[in-house]
Amino acid sequence: MNKYLILACCCVGLSVQAQTKKVDFIQNKKENKVEVTVDGKLFTSFIYPDNLEKPVLYPINAANGATVTRGFPLAPRDGERNDHPHHIGLWLNYESVNGLDFWNNSYNIPAANKIKYGWIRNTKVESTENGKTSGKLSYSSNWENQAKQILLKEKTTFIFSGADNSRTIDRITTLTAQKDSVFFKDIKDGMLGIRVTKELEMPSNKIEEFTDSQGNITKVSASGNGANGNYLTSAGKTGNDAWGTRGNWCVLSAVKDGQPVSIAIVDHPKNPGYPTYWHARDYGLFAANPLGQKIFSNGKEMLDFKLAPGQSVTFRYRIIITSGEKITPEALNQQALAFSK
Repeated sequence: MNKYLILACCCVGLSVQAQTKKVDFIQNKKENKVEVTVDGKLFTSFIYPDNLEKPVLYPINAANGATVTRGFPLAPRDGERNDHPHHIGLWLNYESVNGLDFWNNSYNIPAANKIKYGWIRNTKVESTENGKTSGKLSYSSNWENQAKQILLKEKTTFIFSGADNSRTIDRITTLTAQKDSVFFKDIKDGMLGIRVTKELEMPSNKIEEFTDSQGNITKVSASGNGANGNYLTSAGKTGNDAWGTRGNWCVLSAVKDGQPVSIAIVDHPKNPGYPTYWHARDYGLFAANPLGQKIFSNGKEMLDFKLAPGQSVTFRYRIIITSGEKITPEALNQQALAFSK
């Protein structure tokens, strides 16, 4: 067995034998969807319909069957917040790429304003590989403006695996600039994001307002819906103190349906801006943004990341979903070490 997978298993207190969960893919080309199953149970689906502004993993389920992603806007559930319609499942994009906003684009943007927004189009599933201990899905996409001119070509590989009480996604994404140089302005909204179910939100009794790069204001209601989540970073930051701080991992934990659940994101040392800044909001947006350094450091740092024509950059992340038991900081430190190799 791959030593990578052995360590991923042992870190959450599971036996090596438990890691050997079969991963299969079920393609539905008519719906532009690929279902990912672990031991015959739905883990997640890779979806890329033409009317969605980016490809995403949605929904995402823990090993015990609990759904850890928000349903809105694709399948709203009672008691959920309905803010930020661009927060769907698990995705990767950025708020300012040559001035185009890929992050905030959604059906909610008026047609007259769409010219300011980017779109990840022409997604093609290149291959799927079922496996006894892990499965692999690779796809390609284009990061385009509204005139369908290509700024970046994307190649992404997901590696999915699962154990009795855990599910793991390794995401490796390579972006290649095309005819023009591509500039990623230091900005708040990026880059790997997941919008979580209401139980994983942090408790809040206030209404908040958030403004994006185009000046659009989004109001977020108070929680009051069973929210009991809390963040912890590798640097020991918790709750709202995690936002805008660096760490090589961050975990969001809660109790759902009487059982502990958690989502952890692990950064990789080869990523630009490592260790990443955490764009971790109490209302359920959990994101890693290594490129927004000027914003998160209050101007003390600046990255101004650029790609020349033909130049590439690769981003690597590990996402771990646990249920039935709480993953420990020691286990996450081991995960980070294993993932870095």
